[in-house]
Amino acid sequence: MKAFLILADGTVFEGKSIGATGSTIGETVFTTGMTGYLETLTDPSYYGQIVTQTFPLIGNYGDIPVDYESKKSWVRGYIVRELCEQPSNFRCSGPLNDFLKAQGIIGICGIDTRALTKRLREAGVMNGMIVSVKNTEKLHPQELLAKIKDYKIEGAVERVQNNSFDNCHAELNSASNGHAELVSASINKIPKQVRNDGYFPHIVLFDFGAKLNIQRELEKRRCNVTVVPYNTTAEEVLKMQPDGIMLSNGPGDPAENVGVIEEIKKLCEWNKKCVIPRLDRGISTSQTVLDCRVKPDNDTKYKSIPIFGICLGHQMLALARGCKTGKLKYGHRGGNHPCKDTETGRVYITSQNHGYTVENTSLPPYAKISFFNVNDGTVEGITYTDIPAFSVQFHPEACGGPHDTNFLFDRFLKMIIDSETCSE
Repeated sequence: MKAFLILADGTVFEGKSIGATGSTIGETVFTTGMTGYLETLTDPSYYGQIVTQTFPLIGNYGDIPVDYESKKSWVRGYIVRELCEQPSNFRCSGPLNDFLKAQGIIGICGIDTRALTKRLREAGVMNGMIVSVKNTEKLHPQELLAKIKDYKIEGAVERVQNNSFDNCHAELNSASNGHAELVSASINKIPKQVRNDGYFPHIVLFDFGAKLNIQRELEKRRCNVTVVPYNTTAEEVLKMQPDGIMLSNGPGDPAENVGVIEEIKKLCEWNKKCVIPRLDRGISTSQTVLDCRVKPDNDTKYKSIPIFGICLGHQMLALARGCKTGKLKYGHRGGNHPCKDTETGRVYITSQNHGYTVENTSLPPYAKISFFNVNDGTVEGITYTDIPAFSVQFHPEACGGPHDTNFLFDRFLKMIIDSETCSE
């Protein structure tokens, strides 16, 4: 069956229908990843988007359920140059097209994805519509343009709730295939006093559309993880007495989440009340981010709670700390984006999926850029010097290259250790 991609500027691409049939409207974007299409399809951050794969052949290892990042697909549509019909992988449960059909994802293949990507780079991301029709005479692109242009992604974080951690959590052990034993040497040295009831640190993970691999990385490090919905209040979190707080990835415009940002601000204010910065020990901020001690307040001792934000969590933490965000022309999506560590000068290949960025001119004095994008200079990481908090725009849980940035989870755990051992 024929399928058509109609862009908001009137451009029409003709190809072949894949996945489910019908029509769908979304924000048309492209991702440059050579692998990881299942991660893309099941990442809640792609909510509301029609995703274009720039790598020409997709589906060569088929459908592998244990690689899902949530329990369903969130994309509005899917575009590939060529879809592999005969996948080959020992873990494969079937061809990717069967997955698309089962998930109700409408797609198109056989179009010039290079030309489409070039168009999106020149004009910026734009709305589009994929429609599969048996009779092309019934297709009237000009009549559909108004509907296409009117589409807007709204309430994205709320809509992707309860996606990752109920059904998928049961598959965690099988999905890791023994990798849970790959715990860093530094984390094996966690002192007993930072464990809960003789066990390991308790992490509260805000679910803004969290990928399952964030939880996997924490549990590999033997953390106790409590996942909470996006609208959990600061007061409710503090009652849980966490050792650390993680702000997850998610979809949409970060500035839209006014209520969430206010609660993050309260958690930051708690940390400002609890700690006295001690940056006089000559310790690199990239290693321990903030050395602190408990500040007595009316003879009551409060414990600081380190915060780690990823992607949308990074953006909302920045907004809570007085920074500004803005929309990128075509965003960063894919597993091959170079980011430079400002402390060491080392460049890491990272996995990314975002259409917004923290504006580097808006950073207050206590917000220091820790990573920046080598391609366009945008902010990719921030370290806060007045509270125990840091964040990155990229995805350290996604294994973007041979020198993966998942060491940031170790850094987060070290912050917790330092916060505990510095207590007086």
